[in-house]
Amino acid sequence: MPPDVQRLVDPYELSPFITEVCKYAAVSKEEWEEQSKIWPTSFHPPTYNIDGIGGFSEEETQSICKFMRVVIDMAVSGHKPLVNAAVIVDPSVRRIIASETDQVYASSAPRDMTSAETRPFEETGEICLNDTLEKQNGSLSTVSCLNPWQWSLQPHDTENCSQWHPLRHASMVAIESSSARDRNLFPNPSKIFDQDHVPPSNTDSPAKKQKTSSQSPDVQSDSREETLRDPSLERPYLCTGYDIFLLLEPCTMCAMALVHQRIKRIFYAFPNTTAGGLGSVHRLQGEKSLNHHYAVFRVLLPDDALRQMTTV
Repeated sequence: MPPDVQRLVDPYELSPFITEVCKYAAVSKEEWEEQSKIWPTSFHPPTYNIDGIGGFSEEETQSICKFMRVVIDMAVSGHKPLVNAAVIVDPSVRRIIASETDQVYASSAPRDMTSAETRPFEETGEICLNDTLEKQNGSLSTVSCLNPWQWSLQPHDTENCSQWHPLRHASMVAIESSSARDRNLFPNPSKIFDQDHVPPSNTDSPAKKQKTSSQSPDVQSDSREETLRDPSLERPYLCTGYDIFLLLEPCTMCAMALVHQRIKRIFYAFPNTTAGGLGSVHRLQGEKSLNHHYAVFRVLLPDDALRQMTTV
């Protein structure tokens, strides 16, 4: 035994022994309690719910396709050229929390998409964004996440300077809208609901019901919204447990913002080969040093979605 260790053992009359300890960190509280009997350690539970990231039921698939349809409608409706679109959804009640498009340029004005009709996809198939743009004579130059620095090359309209901002990518604006919704529906800031800090529960649990809301804080005369205005209820913690749907893979800035917001799952249709933060260029969800990790899915769009994008 090393002399330094011996000097600690003798005064306390310790009885050292050799045993085996776990090589890997505990993945559950039960494992951690068992490990700590021999070698006390700290336990860090997963920062996201792993349920639903390995496969989807038919109902879940239809829901995913429905919200992706909303994203497509937002990206192509009233926008020339194409812009990115983001829809934040509470999956526990399948309700839209916020929906926004790029607002970097003055021409990308905010639009209310909360009442957009949606319908499930009937078939599957991959489409190519470049081919889509060729057919509609479009351009990707103004899609914020594809060209994060493109705004600096554009002439600035001083009369409309309040309508553009280099950071107002679709994801960032949607996060801002979600925050505004929470402030409107949950006026008591001292009570914040963090889904990660409660045990798993079904959709009928009080914790889940506290997060239920209408699609937008602008929607009025909703009895459920009036219930949520009760100051005794708890405000959701950021976007914990929410999904976000995007037309294009977010850039690194937006991907990191979604980490901070504790988004649960990200769904996007087209890769971002110039500045993508979720696999095309960087892979933020695989960065072990981060304290939160979301699941990422690419949604392959069907031919009818291609026709919609090329005929607008």
